[in-house]
Amino acid sequence: MDKVTQIKSATLSDDLTQRLTAEIVEGVLPLGSKISEPELAKRYGVSRGPLREALVKLEALGLITRTANVGARVIDLNIDDLLDTYTLREAMEGMAARLASELISEQEVTELYKLLDEHQAHLDSNHDEHYANQYGNEDFHLRIIHASQNKKLIRVLTQDLYATIRMYRRYTADSRPDPRQALREHKAILDAIANREGDLAELLMRRHISRAANLLKKAMLENSISQGNTGKP
Repeated sequence: MDKVTQIKSATLSDDLTQRLTAEIVEGVLPLGSKISEPELAKRYGVSRGPLREALVKLEALGLITRTANVGARVIDLNIDDLLDTYTLREAMEGMAARLASELISEQEVTELYKLLDEHQAHLDSNHDEHYANQYGNEDFHLRIIHASQNKKLIRVLTQDLYATIRMYRRYTADSRPDPRQALREHKAILDAIANREGDLAELLMRRHISRAANLLKKAMLENSISQGNTGKP
């Protein structure tokens, strides 16, 4: 934590936001941990101004909470937020799959089949270990979202929700069974998209995300992650 990482950019606060988002998602900044502005400013070699701007953006993304006279902390995952996030995700990614079935190029379809072959090879070579760290071009869902070509849909899913979704994936991956089932569902969704069957693609995507939400909820309960204010046992 003592190493100084210099950041030089015209959009310094954006760069800081990206770096800090990655550290939160990957667990470098653990759930519930206090964020020290002086420490981060020293480590990144920046002034407090752009750092505070970045923290405001992280709060808007739902990755940290800030309290007057207390400071900032990384969020704790909770079941209320999981269900809210995945309800929205189910509806929006279902729509993205439908749009993708109409607009995706044959080249994109070919690349997606290749990506799923790579995920299959990962499972074969790693004793069915989850590929929870997939992101960017390695993320099947992200590619489908971009293939929808709907700018507002893409913005909400990739900017407002994506980091939070990755956090839930990462922190519960070891507790979720049968990653091959997820891969089979991905292949079925892609087959529907490749065949230009929009209704089926949307239905399969919604079922896939609903199933994922239920598995994540179960994993969180088993790991004793906070349930928020549900009052549930």
